[in-house]
Amino acid sequence: MIDEIDRKILFHLQEDATIPAADLAEKVGSSRTACWRRIRSLEETGYIRKQTALLDREKLGLPVTVFVNIKTSHHEPGWLEKFAATVDRFPEITEFYRMSGDVDYLLKVVVPDIAAYDDFYRRLIQSINLSDVSSNFAMEEIKFTTALPL
Repeated sequence: MIDEIDRKILFHLQEDATIPAADLAEKVGSSRTACWRRIRSLEETGYIRKQTALLDREKLGLPVTVFVNIKTSHHEPGWLEKFAATVDRFPEITEFYRMSGDVDYLLKVVVPDIAAYDDFYRRLIQSINLSDVSSNFAMEEIKFTTALPL
């Protein structure tokens, strides 16, 4: 279980993981040493999975986001393992979900342009047997956050 100080630490870290320990300790009302120990404990217990940098897709030439809905007639565990291994080979896929409802899987794909998506699509469907693949291109990103509601 985490307490209110841990929640405050997590809140501030998800806003800026580079915050100096002294500044973070001051914000959460703790000593620097106690704050550092709490951060290590949150890492060890899995509340903090990893720290990473959020990159600007536009500046890196990856402005196109595509949501790919996949239906399949294969639902056995071995096929899913093969599909997951296939997905891992595509760096364009940034998120991968098994869904309930009409769609079996949802992929979030980032690419430089439609031609690059077409190339991705062709490589994907050659890699594994899928029943139906439909693509939705994001027209505008209205909200994006990695912050969880604490």
